[in-house]
Amino acid sequence: MRTQHSGSPAAVDHSRDLRWRSSLFACFVVFGLSLATWVTRTPAIRDSVEASTAQMGLLLLGLSIGSMVGVLSSGPIVARVGCRPVAVAGCASITLGMAVLTVGSGLGASVGIFLGLMLFGLGMGLTEIALNIEGAAVEKALGRSVLPAMHGCFSLGTVIGAVGGILATSQDVPPQWHLLTVTVIGVVLFVWALPGLPARTGLRAAVAAQAIDGSATPATARPPAGMLQVLRRPTVITLAVLLLGMALAEGAANDWLPLIMVDGHGLDATVGSLVFTGFAVAMTVGRFTGSWFIDRYGRGPVLQVGVITAGVGIALVVFSPSPVLAGVAVLLWGLGASLGFPVVVSAAGDHPTDSAAQVSAVATAGYIAFLVGPPLLGLLGEHYGLRNAMLAVLALVVAAAVVTPRAMRTPVHDDGDAPTAYPATTPNPTQEVS
Repeated sequence: MRTQHSGSPAAVDHSRDLRWRSSLFACFVVFGLSLATWVTRTPAIRDSVEASTAQMGLLLLGLSIGSMVGVLSSGPIVARVGCRPVAVAGCASITLGMAVLTVGSGLGASVGIFLGLMLFGLGMGLTEIALNIEGAAVEKALGRSVLPAMHGCFSLGTVIGAVGGILATSQDVPPQWHLLTVTVIGVVLFVWALPGLPARTGLRAAVAAQAIDGSATPATARPPAGMLQVLRRPTVITLAVLLLGMALAEGAANDWLPLIMVDGHGLDATVGSLVFTGFAVAMTVGRFTGSWFIDRYGRGPVLQVGVITAGVGIALVVFSPSPVLAGVAVLLWGLGASLGFPVVVSAAGDHPTDSAAQVSAVATAGYIAFLVGPPLLGLLGEHYGLRNAMLAVLALVVAAAVVTPRAMRTPVHDDGDAPTAYPATTPNPTQEVS
């Protein structure tokens, strides 16, 4: 066990782990702040480049392209060089993207907006996967839940960014100055946070051994599996299905909830925005309080309650004839969906040797749901209405509820290894990391 004597190796390790956690929290605040700043200033930026709705759709394609490239390439790169270099590159890309957005907005240049969004999306895709791997590792180091609060910091960043955007819009602050301010804040936090990340998190064992002493892994040692290898494991597939439903529930609300309340329930645009703000606040509260419930009751029971709560909220939004009841149900939707991503990623990190590969595989499935799902829901909404389109989300959430008990139960490894280091439905024991 670790002692708390000042200056002892255990105390130094604990201090380092707390710095590690704080670094992750700071990065996720910047991610949420930057994204919400862009979203809230979209109307002003659209006007600055005189873009039509169809042209804005093409500009937003830059964000999707960058994000997909970042998400799909992050895992393999992390396996070769570790999380910190990928996080540094991703944060640099986010900063550069925000800077290009600033210039493009100021000059009214559509090309600048497209390139800025592509760089921003690339950075988000790279860092999200890398830092989720870091989050799973720091949970083991500290012996308690970290990922819910880490994602809570993202939600907190979006709330701060949304409030800042509303204030900037009300005061007619030009979007380029607003974007520049957020860019500077992001640079300051990144410069403080990134040195706090360990050097070799996420490296496959053979690469890590060579990086340390130049030697190769012994022939008798089994090298860790890669992301494509672990995707064939039933356990990982089950976790990916679970996360697919929960990520789509979150992403659908982020992209479509204001329009659902306006077009589907007849509210005005201001009230629709307030309802969405309620969803974001519920997500934030759920993630910051979730760690206490997980450490007390275990991941499985807490996630099961969350999935059911999200399903009830979505069902009420779809079927309720009362706009007031639908607005209240949005809070259930947000609270229930809040823990889906962090808890499933934490469970994927349980493997004693393939933790990084499993986290990468499962998180990639989740981010693909974020990126691909909402546009497909838009196509359904065009033909059947947005409220009815949410039935597809509800169906996946029901599927997630069905697989949750199996996904959260500790299995014998699909590759024939020993059981996981600790049960997926109980708090993690403290583990030392090098």
